[in-house]
Amino acid sequence: MKFMKTLSVAGALTALPTLALAQDAAPTFDEIGPYLMTTLLFLVGGFLVFWMAAGFAMLEAGLVRSKNVAMQLTKNIALFSIAGIMYWLVGFNLMYPGDFNGFFAFNFVPTVLEPVGLSAADAALDYASVASDFFFQLMFVAATASIVSGALAERIKLWPFLIFVVVLTGILYPITGSWQWGGGWLSELGFSDFAGSTVVHSVGGWAALAGAIVLGPRLGKYKDGRTNPMPGSNLALATLGTFILWLGWFGFNGGSQLAAGTVGDITDVGRIFANTNMAASAGAVAALILTQVVYGKVDLTMVLNGALAGLVSITAEPLAPSLFGSLLIGGVGGVIVVFTVPMLDKFKIDDVVGAIPVHLIAGIWGTIAVVFSGSATLTAQLTGIVAYGVFTFVASLILWLILKAVMGIRVSEEAEINGLDKEELGMEAYPDFTKG
Repeated sequence: MKFMKTLSVAGALTALPTLALAQDAAPTFDEIGPYLMTTLLFLVGGFLVFWMAAGFAMLEAGLVRSKNVAMQLTKNIALFSIAGIMYWLVGFNLMYPGDFNGFFAFNFVPTVLEPVGLSAADAALDYASVASDFFFQLMFVAATASIVSGALAERIKLWPFLIFVVVLTGILYPITGSWQWGGGWLSELGFSDFAGSTVVHSVGGWAALAGAIVLGPRLGKYKDGRTNPMPGSNLALATLGTFILWLGWFGFNGGSQLAAGTVGDITDVGRIFANTNMAASAGAVAALILTQVVYGKVDLTMVLNGALAGLVSITAEPLAPSLFGSLLIGGVGGVIVVFTVPMLDKFKIDDVVGAIPVHLIAGIWGTIAVVFSGSATLTAQLTGIVAYGVFTFVASLILWLILKAVMGIRVSEEAEINGLDKEELGMEAYPDFTKG
């Protein structure tokens, strides 16, 4: 035994130079560690943002009347699936084309992933896997389409809406996304939008606003100079949806750090989580207090949208502010919701779930608030806001008008009265209960 052990030690010592050479040839963890950690960040952040699809579905299902719930759920799963296909087919390479003129890239090619079994040496050459990057970015475009779904609920036909989603997720969102995140002209100008207060949320809000104007309000919403409330079917679902969205936002903002390979990067991700949570809390509390003061009673739907507006507000810059700064930014978002929801009603713009105040108006505020952290100039921020607004609103308006002229976008009065579940789908979410 002792002799055999001596031979083993001698053999190991002989092999050491060979092992050292092999080790020198392979990339070290210092070289591939950032690739591994950033890829992991994209994957974890991506599935958290994916969970936001469930949040949008539950929020919308709770805020529409029971006769339209199945329709909203159908739209949400369909729009997410369409986004997944369109972003692969053309969207991702339109948004991240590499070298281009800064405004638009003629890069209509499907996304191609890295080969199976990528070597460590090849991994060391990039910052993260293409697959994880594609997966993470895809979740954002799906969120943009979900914003439109809620605002236009209870009176839009299914198929015209889904055609709009095809163009929005495959063409419109990727083009404007390239302006900032693809190295385009706004990025060169100094415009700053960390995780998408404008690039994602305002784009969805502008598209929703154009659709709401063309579509018109629900029957009976505005009558004899009054706004008639149309309460949702299930505030428990709406509250669940809000908490799910809140959870998903940690991936939305935290993953947008786009790096996790250093102590500084991963610490910044933690800071982003904390600031994101503070802004949501402040938005909810601001709406809670303000509705009590203004209306004499707390309005749960305003509180839910206040939290979401706080989240949208902090999304443009969730890293730089202090916790107190995040509280102020998110709190203003909550105030915005309380005052802009009735403002839309004055213009007879019917937004069923409050998507336009939450995502468009609070998104604009959040983009301006970046200036206070010193991350950008007011001129650059306002230029970006106007550019995204003009392009998205005009393009969406034209598309909605074309769809209206060619196939019609609004259901009949009878279908709207009876409910879209029965008339458009032939099934009901709550068949054993009276529809309201």
